[in-house]
Amino acid sequence: MNKGKVYIPGGWPELEFSKCGDSLMTVQLWTQIVGKIRLVNSPWINHSWHVTLYVSSTGLSTGSVPFEQGIFQLDFNFIRHELLLTCSTGITEVIHLYPRTVASFYAELMEKLEAAGINTMIYASPNELEPAIPFAEDVLHQSYDAQEIYNFWQVLIKIHPVFVKFRARFRGKCSPVHLFWGAFDLAVTRFSGRTAPVHQGGVPNMSLKVMQEAYSHEVSSCGFWPGSPQFPQAVFYAYCYPVPENFSKQPVLPPQAFYSQEMGEFILPYAVVSSAEQPENVLMQFLESTYEAAANSAGWDREALDCDLRSLGPI
Repeated sequence: MNKGKVYIPGGWPELEFSKCGDSLMTVQLWTQIVGKIRLVNSPWINHSWHVTLYVSSTGLSTGSVPFEQGIFQLDFNFIRHELLLTCSTGITEVIHLYPRTVASFYAELMEKLEAAGINTMIYASPNELEPAIPFAEDVLHQSYDAQEIYNFWQVLIKIHPVFVKFRARFRGKCSPVHLFWGAFDLAVTRFSGRTAPVHQGGVPNMSLKVMQEAYSHEVSSCGFWPGSPQFPQAVFYAYCYPVPENFSKQPVLPPQAFYSQEMGEFILPYAVVSSAEQPENVLMQFLESTYEAAANSAGWDREALDCDLRSLGPI
């Protein structure tokens, strides 16, 4: 099960959906359960920022979540392949990750939460997925290739610092770098500060009110998505809302990036970045140029919003 494996730094890992897709689907559903636990125990934060997970030094984490007796945290550890529940009360529980059904994972986790004094009831069906099999009934998804999931996490480890540097070059409102378990994408979003037209929704198994609140203000968003059975390719993406008429015609880098009319966003295959001599630079080109495409075509006040504090040096 690859427990205790030590990673030796090097190039960016390859990511082939044909090898990891089934395991990613199972893990996505597990993250939906964990994310919903964070959701129901947290106050609502604008744009659903209270539901996300964060890339950590061992996997993915909820960060601190409040409950009646203090705070708790849920951490996916993709080195030891376990989900760790830790509480400020001193209670620790472990759920092991292996080829097991979503129903099995859900039942054990809810049992361990109750034993720890965390009384939680979630909407126990997936969001943004079809078909939405209730977690307690899902015996279909049960794949877990430890090496492939470890490899996927290493991809996130490579991407995360680049996203953080990109986020730092903006003084306006900006999201954390976080993973949305609905679509299973690592994302960071910048805001112009202006309100946006009411969103019309359209995402399967997602509340219209949630979608409208998420897109209540103008955004330029970018992220990484590992693919799906319908689109079995890992990609970086960038979109804006609302979409200016000439957004798709703006020049972006690197040359392999393109605008997908079907998706309504700029796309850059992950393989283009991972195989480059300087992957971080290529990815930053994509992030910066697609932001410029959104901000310039929508008339954002870039003088007020953009910043680069690298000149300050150490403090």
